[in-house]
Amino acid sequence: MAARMRKTHQDDVRAKIQASQLVNVLQNHALGKGGDIPMSRMKAIEILLRKSLPDLSAIQLSGEGEGGEILHKVVREVVRPK
Repeated sequence: MAARMRKTHQDDVRAKIQASQLVNVLQNHALGKGGDIPMSRMKAIEILLRKSLPDLSAIQLSGEGEGGEILHKVVREVVRPK
C-alpha cells in the first residue's frame, strides 16, 4: 500500500508534520515550557508558520442594516420525468 502513495502526498504529510512541530515549539515558548529560546529563532518560527498555515479570521454575517435578520429561503421543486 505504501508503494501506491504519490510523491506529492508524502511531501504534503512531511510539511504538515514540520508545521505541527513548529506550532508545538511556539506553544511551549508561550507557556514558559520551552526553555531559553532566542527571540530570533521564535521570529523565524513565526514566519515559517505564516507560510505554511493559513491565518484564521472572524466573519460576521448580518442582514440589511446593522445587525439585521438574515432570511433563508428553501425552494422545493418537483420535476416530473418525461
